[in-house]
Amino acid sequence: MDAVVKKQLKIKACNARIGIIEGVYNAKSGHPGGSLSCVDILTYLYFHQMNVDPDNPQWEDRDRFVLSKGHCAPALYAVLALKGFFPVEDLKTLRKPDSYLQGHPSMRYTPGVDMSTGSLGQGISVACGMALGGKLSGKSFRVYSILGDGEIQEGQVWEAAMYASAKGLDNLCAVVDLNGLQIDGKIADVNSPYPVPEKFKAFGWNVIEICAHSFDEIDAAFKQASEFKGKPSVIIANSVKGKGVSYMEDQASWHGAAPNTEQYEQAMSELKAQLAELEA
Repeated sequence: MDAVVKKQLKIKACNARIGIIEGVYNAKSGHPGGSLSCVDILTYLYFHQMNVDPDNPQWEDRDRFVLSKGHCAPALYAVLALKGFFPVEDLKTLRKPDSYLQGHPSMRYTPGVDMSTGSLGQGISVACGMALGGKLSGKSFRVYSILGDGEIQEGQVWEAAMYASAKGLDNLCAVVDLNGLQIDGKIADVNSPYPVPEKFKAFGWNVIEICAHSFDEIDAAFKQASEFKGKPSVIIANSVKGKGVSYMEDQASWHGAAPNTEQYEQAMSELKAQLAELEA
């Protein structure tokens, strides 16, 4: 990947992390851990990969994105705001009763959201339907979806995986945000889905494994997925829950908790220092 492009993506991702913390802090609730772990992938998708138009969110030929792990809406909102779908300042209204930025994405109220999600396992099923619809209508758009590694404990995920393979949905690319933690602790201890790559291979998918925080690896993975024909692709993205905020990293306790004022100030100080270094 070009060094200039990579630097720009890192700056966007850092700003998105700041947006995540702003939103969750002002809401006094939310899911920062998994939002921070998947935001590099989201940044790449919206600023380098996907064909979308903030001025025309319902454009018929746009690429589609489904946040299957809908509780990580703070990450999606932060990236959509930076892309220009709505004002960045509105991130502070997260989860407020009169806000269009609720705890889970709503396609009815939020510009740029292609599917309302929240019930885990259902998002990837809808993504399959979108991809099949594109095939049947002769459209060239692609469909992307991010799942959590706790989410793939849901049986519906594997029904969707079987269906996508059976229908040869090579216009579908799923990403598993493999941070190893869920609300109750370690994925392996709660209800192990491992080995994840082998499971998707057994279901007939093209499997790619990467570091979720390396834009070089992210770039190579999405290019490979776009070029692969005959099967859906899944990117197993090994990530760090809470990435970018020192005290949140690799801590299950930050799955669904908001920082207090002192913690907020520390997180913002760390992220702004990272941003200043990137922009230097």
